[in-house]
Amino acid sequence: MNNMSNRPVRPQGAAIGDRIPFCANDESGQWRIQAMSAVTGPELPIARYLHIGDGGPENTPVWTLSAFVSNLRYTTALERQALHEQQAGLGRADAQHAVLIPIRKNAVWWSMAQDERREIYTRSDHTPIGLDYLPAIARQLHHCRDLGEPFDFLTWFEFADSEADRFRELLTRLRATEEWSYVDHEVEVWLTR
Repeated sequence: MNNMSNRPVRPQGAAIGDRIPFCANDESGQWRIQAMSAVTGPELPIARYLHIGDGGPENTPVWTLSAFVSNLRYTTALERQALHEQQAGLGRADAQHAVLIPIRKNAVWWSMAQDERREIYTRSDHTPIGLDYLPAIARQLHHCRDLGEPFDFLTWFEFADSEADRFRELLTRLRATEEWSYVDHEVEVWLTR
């Protein structure tokens, strides 16, 4: 089933590691913001549109978050293979909905060694849970902790309207895990094309 591109959310020509701005504004963008809500921590300022990449609207942004696509840091070779075999590409015509979820984990999480974080990730079934929703719900993780941003990750999901309830189920399952007990700031930004 590996006929899908697994194309990350990044401007044409951008490479892994390139800084990608996610710019919310009130004038225009590739995505229209339908709803925004804080799950944990403070809200983001309300905006109407989201533009991804450089060359966005000339107006002053309401907020901008920057991130980059990186290697899969907690994923084994077998998990990576399973993800690549099932993951749908982003930008599919039927995927008219997206959700951007900025996430920050607390200092306790970041004080642990990599193998300790991996163990929690594994016990939380992070990858198996995600696999249950592929290929219908495409995803891309962006890293921003190393850029000094207010969040550690920007998680991006795309799906068809018919998958909205399954996407909410995915979030419920992930948020019930041990891993999510380390999240201290999380916001949902629901979007449509």
